[in-house]
Amino acid sequence: MTCQARGRFLHLPQALISLTFFLVLILSGCAVGPEFHAPTPPSGKTYTHRPLPEIVEQTTSPGNLRQQFRVGEDIPGQWWQLFHSRELNRIVDLALKANPDLHAAEASLLQAMENLSAGKGAFAPSATGSIQTVQQYFNGAAFGVPALSSLFTLNTGSVSVSYPLDIFGGVRRQVESLKALADYQKFELEAAYLTLTSNIVYAAISEASLRSQIRATQNIINVLTQEMASINRQFSVGFVSRSTVLQQETILNQARATLPPLEKQLSLVHHQMAVYLGRFPGESSGKDFRLKDLTLPGDLPLSLPSRLVEHRPDIQAAQATLHSANAQVGVSTANMLPQVTLTGQYGSESISGYFSPGSQFWNYGPGLNVPIFQLGTLYFQRKAAIAALRQAKAKYESTVLAAFQNVADTLRTLESDAETLDAQESVFRSAREGLGIARRQFADGAIGYPSLYNAEQSYEQAKIGLVQARAARFSDTAALFLSLGGGWWNMAPATPRHVGVVKLASQTGGTPPAIAPRSSGATPPTPVRP
Repeated sequence: MTCQARGRFLHLPQALISLTFFLVLILSGCAVGPEFHAPTPPSGKTYTHRPLPEIVEQTTSPGNLRQQFRVGEDIPGQWWQLFHSRELNRIVDLALKANPDLHAAEASLLQAMENLSAGKGAFAPSATGSIQTVQQYFNGAAFGVPALSSLFTLNTGSVSVSYPLDIFGGVRRQVESLKALADYQKFELEAAYLTLTSNIVYAAISEASLRSQIRATQNIINVLTQEMASINRQFSVGFVSRSTVLQQETILNQARATLPPLEKQLSLVHHQMAVYLGRFPGESSGKDFRLKDLTLPGDLPLSLPSRLVEHRPDIQAAQATLHSANAQVGVSTANMLPQVTLTGQYGSESISGYFSPGSQFWNYGPGLNVPIFQLGTLYFQRKAAIAALRQAKAKYESTVLAAFQNVADTLRTLESDAETLDAQESVFRSAREGLGIARRQFADGAIGYPSLYNAEQSYEQAKIGLVQARAARFSDTAALFLSLGGGWWNMAPATPRHVGVVKLASQTGGTPPAIAPRSSGATPPTPVRP
């Protein structure tokens, strides 16, 4: 009986280890928490409540600006090249190399990628080594044998190995969350790229519009100044009253008051453009932009509503956040369950030196850590993770709705501004024809200076309205490309260079790492689905 009992006891650790590995094999494919599934794309067929016209055009001019929607077609990655402006292309290329916001977004992506790599290390065993030398004094008098008192040096060296068994998938969920956060930063980099390029296009259009408005306003001021001089001469001979002089002064001063705000706006655009290029506001940003140097794209690619969720970087970033929050529910659930860890240690402890013969020791075996009572901490942490998941889901839905509203608003604005440009063309042509008649009548002596000046003023004001309407058409087109995602999926992915090697410019004496070159000729990558 005694021998049998002793034999069973000796085989108990081996049986326990076998049972542990059996449980690992059963549960190795298990990961607690909800599985993530990408939200279903909207099933709508249109962006607006009323059908879009196939063609948006200006019909009142021989050189009409005609644009046609191409439903289902893709946006080119370098969409700003559709405006056929070499200066615009040059400015965008410079900004993509030097803009600090892109550098910051790239560094954030690099950080997330490195955190993901660090998180994956939890799948592998961890080993640590230690060497320790201490002096100890043994007091034999405490045991009644003073002769045994001695001072000796104890040398200890060991290697410890630990491997947490991810039975309930807590580590896998944590890595899944880190992967989703890396995807989030990737789409944030794409969004920064899209925001920068679109802002440069807006700034170029705004600069061209402001320059034309300033020239027209200066012409109006010149006309009113000449008319003011004529009225002053008439007043000096008593032909007009003082009230007529004051009325003309008021009109002239009102016209002059409109010029400084335009010049201020132009300066602000210059400052902003320089900052986009990574320069100080006082530095030059290049040649002047003019509307005549830009070509309005004739074809407007319009992706299907079901594809918008894949094309908008902000929607993809919100989906990545939702994915991360979903994985965190699994992490918090796994923290409430037992944790099994395999540990082992091998070493030597001797007073004669490290790893002396006969001084070795070792141990191995599984360890079980079971949370018993933590005053509800783990329970409420899981509840908080579930609430964060609900919040991420609501924010995702809000982002999708805002994106569809953005596209719908842009499409409606495109149609409305085309009609506005049509009307402004009519106003301009009437004012130009009226000015021609006034000049002929003035040459024939049929009218005086006031009538001629009024016609010239009306012409310049109509020119300002026409410039603003044309600039709006360019801005609306850029806004459409932006609202549809900007075609980033048709370019090489924007990934950081030198992954794993980050050096600050102040340490290397160089410039911060730039985003990897992006070529529209590359094979279009499949949009990442977290």
